[in-house]
Amino acid sequence: MAELLVVRAGALTTVQDRGRPGHAHLGVPRSGALDAAAYALANRLLGNPPDAAALETTLDGVGLRALGAVTVAVTGAPCSVRVSGRPAAWGARVGLPAGAELEVGPAESGLRSYVAVRGGLAVPPVLGSRATDLLSGLGPPVLSAGAVLPVGPPGPEPSTAADTAALPGPPAQLVLPLRLGPRADWFTPASLAALWRSPFRVSDRSNRIGLRTESGPALVRARAGELPSEGMVLGAVQVPPDGLPVLFLADHPVTGGYPVVGVVPEGPALDAAAQSRPGTPVRFTPAR
Repeated sequence: MAELLVVRAGALTTVQDRGRPGHAHLGVPRSGALDAAAYALANRLLGNPPDAAALETTLDGVGLRALGAVTVAVTGAPCSVRVSGRPAAWGARVGLPAGAELEVGPAESGLRSYVAVRGGLAVPPVLGSRATDLLSGLGPPVLSAGAVLPVGPPGPEPSTAADTAALPGPPAQLVLPLRLGPRADWFTPASLAALWRSPFRVSDRSNRIGLRTESGPALVRARAGELPSEGMVLGAVQVPPDGLPVLFLADHPVTGGYPVVGVVPEGPALDAAAQSRPGTPVRFTPAR
């Protein structure tokens, strides 16, 4: 079995797959790759199963040494890719001979790159998933230098014509389609009207748990008091006491007590949120 040695771990590099849905009743978040489209493309380029585990890097990439010949693909945030110091392709299959070092550089735009390996990362699954969950602590630990990652057996050789279509780049402005409810009635009509017309910005306090906003108008409550804890879903937009919306991402808690003004449907908008750097303008629009 081939292995990858972590030479440089980067600011935050985790193992991710499609997550562990279906365990919210046990208090277990879904987790999984934040930019689902970029993660899926990396696996398709290599002919991997759609749920094969890969690496998700944050901002400054990762460095790996192949302890056996492997094939990799890097997608997500555009970045430089080098093999033993020589330039290699981003968004395509790249062969690593045994002993070669893969250097995935800092994101040139966006936040998160994905490094998939043919055969997938064969770390032990927890509740059916190999995803690292920063909130619950389930799954493999955050990568550190010196860690060794096992690689699974490769499947059939993929077609040379697989997935040549480009993904959209990281957004200059994050537009979030929002379906109001279940607690939109907890806010004044004026606040809801301002939600559609006012710009917010991505806060530097954002993480895999949630995208926090800043600089927009605080939503004003129409009623006092607090809610008992209730279930939360991916894409829920919760409004804490400061009135600034928080978009729940993959590692979000499964319950919460602040009112949810609406939900952003799964799809391209959540993928774009995964690539939105602090300071990116944010606008909410009514979901169609």
